[in-house]
Amino acid sequence: MGVFLSNSVFFGVFLSLAGYGVGLFMKRKFKSALFNPLLIAIIIVMVVLKITGIQYKDYNEGAKYISYLLTPATVCLSIPLYKQISILKKNFKAVAAGIISGVLSSVGSVLVMSVLFGLTHEQYVTLLPKSITTAIGMGVSEELGGIVTITVAVIIVTGIIGNIIAEPVCKLLHITEPVAVGIGIGSSAHAVGTARAFEIGETEGAMSSLSIAVSGLVTVIMASIFAGFY
Repeated sequence: MGVFLSNSVFFGVFLSLAGYGVGLFMKRKFKSALFNPLLIAIIIVMVVLKITGIQYKDYNEGAKYISYLLTPATVCLSIPLYKQISILKKNFKAVAAGIISGVLSSVGSVLVMSVLFGLTHEQYVTLLPKSITTAIGMGVSEELGGIVTITVAVIIVTGIIGNIIAEPVCKLLHITEPVAVGIGIGSSAHAVGTARAFEIGETEGAMSSLSIAVSGLVTVIMASIFAGFY
């Protein structure tokens, strides 16, 4: 059965979309951030591949077509930002300060944890780009001598955790300003977190979209600097 399924070009696409669909259904039914569609889809894909014995490379032959939509989907995030351009202009200094603070918090926390847990330099630079989008993070990790595959996994996990805890953390700390919420989510949990920001509000989503691009650029610079600290 596993061989038959793996020979289907669209098996990877079907499995990925079906897993995500199940995740959306569970989230709507239980109305809990813990039922993150992306997390559930990942678990379903892993379980199915394990049970059927299908190799990841065979699964990815079909699933890779979904990746082609990543770039246009990211570009589309500029539309809500354009609609909120007046808010960006009004809060430019606060937005810039928030993004820079978010990046410094991200790379700074990695440095502290690396020291506390005695990580190697290779492991340290692998984790530095954890809070930026995958495309940029892979390049940063490779340039600094990190383990790219682990960087990708860490980025995905960071995004999922950010998606799940974003709103509860904002409520706990009484952060209600839409610009602050959006910048905080985008600079710490990239595109996966931004999906949650759009669920909270359009302004939050627009500001989070801005953070994805700017945080990525700032992290490229900061990661190169911080790489020499450990």
